[in-house]
Amino acid sequence: MSFQPAISIAKALERVHKHEYVLPAIQREFVWSTDQICRLFDSLMRGYPFGSFLFWKVEKQNCAKYAFFDFVREYHERDAPHCPPLNLSQESSVVAVLDGQQRLTALNIGLRGSHAEKLLHKRKSNSNAYPKRQLFLDLRGKEGGDDLSLRYQFRFLTKEKAKEESTANGAEHHWFPVSDILNMDRGKGIFTYVRTHGLADNDAAYAALDRLHEVVHQETFINFFEEEDQDLDRVLNIFIRVNSGGTVLSYADLLLSIATAQWKQQDAREAVHRLVDELNETRFGFDFPKDLVLKASLVLTDIPDVAFKVTNFNAQNMAKIEAHWEELASALRHAAALLGDFGFSAKTLTANNVMIPVAYYLMKRGATESYRTSTTDAADREQLRLWVNRSLIKQGIWGSGLDTLLRALREALATNYQNGFPVAQLEAAMALLGKSLRFEEDEVEALLDMEYGKRGTFTVLTLLYPGHDLRNEFHEDHVFPRSLFRQQKLVAAGLSPAEIEDFKASVDLLPNLQILEGTANIQKSAKLPAAWLPEQFPDAVSRNAYVAKHDLGTIPPDLKDFAAFFQARRARIAARLKKLLDVKASSPS
Repeated sequence: MSFQPAISIAKALERVHKHEYVLPAIQREFVWSTDQICRLFDSLMRGYPFGSFLFWKVEKQNCAKYAFFDFVREYHERDAPHCPPLNLSQESSVVAVLDGQQRLTALNIGLRGSHAEKLLHKRKSNSNAYPKRQLFLDLRGKEGGDDLSLRYQFRFLTKEKAKEESTANGAEHHWFPVSDILNMDRGKGIFTYVRTHGLADNDAAYAALDRLHEVVHQETFINFFEEEDQDLDRVLNIFIRVNSGGTVLSYADLLLSIATAQWKQQDAREAVHRLVDELNETRFGFDFPKDLVLKASLVLTDIPDVAFKVTNFNAQNMAKIEAHWEELASALRHAAALLGDFGFSAKTLTANNVMIPVAYYLMKRGATESYRTSTTDAADREQLRLWVNRSLIKQGIWGSGLDTLLRALREALATNYQNGFPVAQLEAAMALLGKSLRFEEDEVEALLDMEYGKRGTFTVLTLLYPGHDLRNEFHEDHVFPRSLFRQQKLVAAGLSPAEIEDFKASVDLLPNLQILEGTANIQKSAKLPAAWLPEQFPDAVSRNAYVAKHDLGTIPPDLKDFAAFFQARRARIAARLKKLLDVKASSPS
């Protein structure tokens, strides 16, 4: 990045007019008010600092890869509020404005264009509610009295209003159209104007026009840095840094802006936002970000590089994503619904990206809504559920190296989806990346120490105790209620200080947790398991089945025997986990 020789405003606007200066798709809309534009011109007339610009020189071979826009000139709040798109040739390079869009657009409107905003209390449908106004300078205007007011009286007026106020008998104003200064000669041209408009004896009028000409043509207000690196991700990060004031744009926002600029049939931003809302409203609610949908779009359309970088959001890839949008969006909806059926929600899904391979699999096999409930697919769903759970429980699967992992999973799914969910092939691909789903005994010990309410605990419980219809709302619940472990109650139970500390340390750990349907959890309340179980399961057969299914073993009649219950259930859970996770016994040293 280098600092370039400063240029005049007139030269900068000439380059804007010739489309040598353009706006990248990552830029925002023009948001300045007419008052801000007037204050900008007043500041320039007074010689106030204008600030530097940041430009990016785009080589001609890259111009066709991304969308660029022209600067707004004839702003119309209803009919033309947006930057018009440009169709650039590859004959020459262009300069994209990374920082300074609002200021350059304000100059463009003030010196070359117009501004039309709706009048108060007028209907939007009324075209007369948007009078076209241009920027004028009052050559008879009185200077402001302090630094906060306008010294030079700039105002946006219709031509009719400016003429009326300038030609009335005893007129106190003479509104000069600021755009006329672009083609006016200094000295003779200015003198001719003031003489023919009855301002020859008004030194202030001549001085104001002379100063305006100097500001536009002579002074070099446009100071700028120019970035020549063609690495678009570097440029994007520069843009994020220099535009960190105000509403902060995320990397996903900027990539979404690029996608929006290149979609032809629909608005990418609206489509992505709508899909994100739909996904997050599934079942008990998720918290999927825009990033996930954008990443999934790359994966599900088989774009080779799935890295979250601007070069992957080029015109060719965006056309492919738009063409397959309905298909991939449907797959993501089915995947979110399936994860909801597995009992996951924003509170319990520890890695959002697990949804991407699930969606890819469902899309490849053409799965519809019926996949979630059909008995024919029950075994396949169970294989998928177990793989999801194990990948979430295993540390380090969905962290670093995500793009490499997603590509490997996609390849395994693409070549092996025909005969059902390919667990073996997926695990083999993961193992090659150092992301094996094989568990060791010390990892099982860590799982046994998982705590109530912590992310991941629900996943372990659903792996241990399947068979619940998790489409209903289920809660993590204490077998021995936490409310019974208050100091006063533990002392009253006759426990020693050491036992009390041990009980308190154990109450929230996995061996004292179970999954209960929401209504059952409410009914259970603060009851001991020995009291609650007969109420919930009056029939001894169903009660014994529940106890066996959840590894509860012998249920103590009171709180005193909690420690024995905890250790016995811990051992049973450990054995079940080792079997589920295929943990090989470590050989004695």
